[in-house]
Amino acid sequence: MRAERYRADGRARRRFHGTSDAGRPSTATIFSKPRRAVPQEVRERGLTCIKPSFLWMMYRCGWGTKAGQETVLAVEVTRDGFEWALRHACLSSYVRGVHPDRATWQRQLKRAPTRIQWDPERDLHLHALPYRSLQLGLAGEAVRRYADEWTVAISDVTPLVREIHTLVGSGDLDSAARLLPQERPYPAADELLTHLRP
Repeated sequence: MRAERYRADGRARRRFHGTSDAGRPSTATIFSKPRRAVPQEVRERGLTCIKPSFLWMMYRCGWGTKAGQETVLAVEVTRDGFEWALRHACLSSYVRGVHPDRATWQRQLKRAPTRIQWDPERDLHLHALPYRSLQLGLAGEAVRRYADEWTVAISDVTPLVREIHTLVGSGDLDSAARLLPQERPYPAADELLTHLRP
């Protein structure tokens, strides 16, 4: 099973993002500043990846312990923006049956402002589960839209990450699970995901 998992609050959808690069302004700092246009620092980074799944983000950033990913942000984006990203996305790898041929896929990937990959969802121990969650990469126009149009709120959830990690480490999985952000499969229309399902 493949599902785009999300936390919904009205029209907003929550994504998770780990930061920052040593010696460079952190994504947390950049996106927390008042802005009318994408900061130059963001443009220079090229592809920006966001993860709708909290536990997959924990797998990626090692509960905020990996170098350069010590801060975890929850980024609320508009539903319209997220669905624009899906409509304009291309799978990050060639899949027979979805793409006519490898050359066509390569052309589509080169043009696409967003790219999608499906990775195994994770449990509290960060072990792979038998279903996958969507990960979204943004580039070019999508990065500009993400920063200037889609993002409606940003919060630092690093303290929550550390609290859950401590509970997992002590074996108190029930308490850890109660603190997890509420997530459920995204109610996307078939036309949004048909070209993205391997």
